[in-house]
Amino acid sequence: MPTSADRAKSNNHDDGNAPAAGERKTNLLVIEDDDKISEMITEHFSRAGYSVKTAADGLAGVQAALNEHPDVIVLDLMLPKLDGLAVCREVREKAPYIPILMLTAKDDVVDKVLGLEMGADDYITKPFALRELEARIKSVLRRARTASSVEASGDEAPIVRGKLRIDPAKREVTVGDRQVELTPKEFDLLRLFASNPGRVFPRKYLLEKIWDYSYEGYDRTIDSHINRLRAKIEDNPENPQMVLTVWGIGYKFSDEQ
Repeated sequence: MPTSADRAKSNNHDDGNAPAAGERKTNLLVIEDDDKISEMITEHFSRAGYSVKTAADGLAGVQAALNEHPDVIVLDLMLPKLDGLAVCREVREKAPYIPILMLTAKDDVVDKVLGLEMGADDYITKPFALRELEARIKSVLRRARTASSVEASGDEAPIVRGKLRIDPAKREVTVGDRQVELTPKEFDLLRLFASNPGRVFPRKYLLEKIWDYSYEGYDRTIDSHINRLRAKIEDNPENPQMVLTVWGIGYKFSDEQ
């Protein structure tokens, strides 16, 4: 939980991140049932120039996310009415490109892995420093905006591998005549694989490249995303022909497409 020292720092926070006159504020949605934590996050980020909205339970959080279209969501794992994992899953299905940073109450690898598997972009463990939370939020926003700027430039040509077509500018994927809806991480994985057919990517590399993590013990996150990706693009996910497993190392995209 943020400390009184954090709150003092927040009160003395300079407004170097505040938007210039006429510039749109970054919209932050905080889904947190602990009033004290919610209030401290709101106070800190309001002083930093963000527009902050809050929701105190999972159902209200989903509704706010879909109605308000925030730039970033801070999502508590333990929530009444609908837990954070269910909220993350529903938001990812209906608004897949909103960055989500998950708060976990325990320093538990299982909680973190589950959050990443459900589509969270990052996590932070309670108790946390408000400045660390701000740094994490800036990081997920920076990654999201970098991806958006690349797409907006339209410089990257479509990638075609057999019946698979990836349009990086539109972030669209089709398999034959069928359009496939992918989460941001699934899309980034597929684009990386298809851009480098035959190249073997170790799990550790994928974790660092796609998630910006270098921790041990997160192989399950990669495997879960690969399984879901295969279910969406392969004719028979049990016998994949595009995204292939390289046993003991990682994955690669077939060079026979």
